[in-house]
Amino acid sequence: QAQLEESGGGLVQAGGSLRLSCSASGSILSINSLGWYRQAPGKQRALVASITSGGGTNYASSVTGRFTISRDNAKNTVYLQMNSLKPEDTAVYYCNAVLVMSATYVEHYWGQGTQVTVSS
Repeated sequence: QAQLEESGGGLVQAGGSLRLSCSASGSILSINSLGWYRQAPGKQRALVASITSGGGTNYASSVTGRFTISRDNAKNTVYLQMNSLKPEDTAVYYCNAVLVMSATYVEHYWGQGTQVTVSS
């Protein structure tokens, strides 16, 4: 089994910055892709950014140029640096990871979510 633990959410004024962290722990051989999703009230959960095991990144168009995803493989941790935050970035942010549990088994895990609130 494994788990993801998120941290770094909070309340910030528009134009400010926050850094989210998500660490994986448990019986993990390695981590494939990692991603951050967000869900605003009344909306579906949507991809914000993802990063592959090789470091390739992908961003939602709404955050390109403002958010940066990165990973520290030694710490099994993924980060989301969020700059120039806007009120429309307000949402619960979820970490997602594709964890390699054995030579023949991978599993998707979700974090518990962390609230990000941007005031105008």
